[in-house]
Amino acid sequence: MARRQFYGRFLGRRKYEPVLTLMRELFAARQRGDIEDTVLFVEHEPVITLGRGTISESDHLLASEATLQVLGVDLFDVERGGDVTLHAPGQLVCYPIIDLKPDRCDVRRYVNDLADAMRRVLADFNLDAGLVEGMVGLWLDRQSPTCWRGQQAAKDMAKIGAIGVRLSRWITMHGYALNLSTNLEYFTLIVPCGISEYPVTSVEQVRGGSPAVGDVVARAFQHLADVFAADAVELRVENSPS
Repeated sequence: MARRQFYGRFLGRRKYEPVLTLMRELFAARQRGDIEDTVLFVEHEPVITLGRGTISESDHLLASEATLQVLGVDLFDVERGGDVTLHAPGQLVCYPIIDLKPDRCDVRRYVNDLADAMRRVLADFNLDAGLVEGMVGLWLDRQSPTCWRGQQAAKDMAKIGAIGVRLSRWITMHGYALNLSTNLEYFTLIVPCGISEYPVTSVEQVRGGSPAVGDVVARAFQHLADVFAADAVELRVENSPS
């Protein structure tokens, strides 16, 4: 079987709505076979998204729409799985638009692969993170951020990466969001992914600093390709609109 080939695009810092429109267009094009496997990387302006798994907006969205407008935070209902989440500057967002056929047609495997791709990004900063049974995403122990020993051993567990996906005919859209230097105060506006028991963290919080999103994209693209046994053929950097 020929190796997969991934084509990447880094969109820079963008508002959510035009990127959502682009992702939907590429998703349809990939379903038709008009494009190759494509991976979008982006840093979003502040936005809250409500996935199909949002049980109660009133419970998990903690700020009114009027308050969000004052703060400059957009709000969107989207077709991905999962609950409410937030994107903001300083967060690495990855949207794979890829065909999982013929050999990776397994939703759980796909979600775990995205977590593994994020884990490899963190390993570049000497951080270690892992999975928690029953809770989607990537987690680390803030008291021991360089060594993840699992939920039972963690003394201060926090979520550092979120995952929310949609699959149709084994074509994927949406993806992961990894907190690098994200302003964590934004997460007080929501119950992240509907999980109130544990806080959200970032690379900056646990390391005392973090590189810019644009400085991480190339390695993140290669890590994703490695997880999927693909060739990272091209990463195109596109200027954000002024």
